[in-house]
Amino acid sequence: MEKPLADLLRPSSLDEVVGQKHLLDEGKVFRKSIESGHITNMVFYGPPGVGKTTLANIIAKSTNMALYKLNGTTASTDDIKKIISEVGSVFSQNGILLYLDEIQYLNKKQQQSLLEFVESGSITLIASTTENPYFYIYPALLSRCTVFEFKAISIDEISKGLENASKKANIKIDKESIFALAQSANGDMRKAINNLEFLANSTSSKISINDVNQLIEKANISYDRSEDHHFDTLSAFMKSLRGSDPDAAIFYLAKLLEGGDIIAASRRLLCSVNEDVGLAYPQLIPIVTACVNNALQLGMPEARLPLSNATILIATAPKSNSSYLAYQKAQEDIFKGKGLNTPRQLQNTHCDGEDAKIKGQHYKYPHDYPNHYVEQQYLPDDIKEKKYYIPQENKNEQLTKQYWDNIKKKN
Repeated sequence: MEKPLADLLRPSSLDEVVGQKHLLDEGKVFRKSIESGHITNMVFYGPPGVGKTTLANIIAKSTNMALYKLNGTTASTDDIKKIISEVGSVFSQNGILLYLDEIQYLNKKQQQSLLEFVESGSITLIASTTENPYFYIYPALLSRCTVFEFKAISIDEISKGLENASKKANIKIDKESIFALAQSANGDMRKAINNLEFLANSTSSKISINDVNQLIEKANISYDRSEDHHFDTLSAFMKSLRGSDPDAAIFYLAKLLEGGDIIAASRRLLCSVNEDVGLAYPQLIPIVTACVNNALQLGMPEARLPLSNATILIATAPKSNSSYLAYQKAQEDIFKGKGLNTPRQLQNTHCDGEDAKIKGQHYKYPHDYPNHYVEQQYLPDDIKEKKYYIPQENKNEQLTKQYWDNIKKKN
């Protein structure tokens, strides 16, 4: 079976690797460490197709250690035990280098089985993962590794990689088509080369921009709702709304909707309007709720209309998290066990015990007093002076504060 073009053209030296300049440029600590030949335990973290496996292969070739490869999706406990059994054997006198791809798929027990040998130096581990290692790798094992983040490859770098690949494979393609392929790859060099190979196999002549457009239309949107990058997008969407950047917010909304996740986008909008806008513009809460309801009834593609409205309204609205902060402070006191006894005047009507110093509830009904307000104690005795809610500097809260300050002064 013929190897895929991406494997045939896989770089064999650091200089041939596309992207990851923050790690591989001359003078970078990561590059100097590899060139020195002193290989330590490492975890490569990043999206697919950005060179993690390629770099691990290059490092492996530069050592005299016995190389073993496992993939977390297929590796069994027996596979791991077999490698461990080679420790100290004649075949591993210079140590074992284990390249473990997709380590996040190994369970805790399997990862723990490596710990002793990684710690002693009998096994040097290079692991790769597309998921956040701090969530998926056993902490004791992770603490013995240095984590390096691999980033999505830029369009310009992918274009250069495609140009070199087309020359090596003698594929006829113009620069416009190369750029279009690079744009559609979503930072994934392997995907770009696979698409180039597909096009080359489907035409006997020069690859045209029309060929590329037919291949990449819509189908090449890369979005996996189970991966960390999905949660990064959700986080970026929420933070852009909070940060009052309508351009960034609408971009992340489009990314979520085109990836098919209308539910998560809607939930973030509802959360943000309550947490980040809140009392600065409380009228916006039912507006955003209506937009979300409209979107869920319409479905895509029309859902983008009300959700775009909601996104820009939230991003450009005045901000306040005063109610959120007030709740947090109250929650802290509850966790500390404060305020256990409700003031007598607020309790549900019931008989006083014989030990009650003052008989009767003595609740004052505010609507019986001028301006529907009368001063009385509402918080329990041990926290009666607490101030949880502090109005923030926006028009709505300041007007409300001014109103109640005036009423309470008259009381």
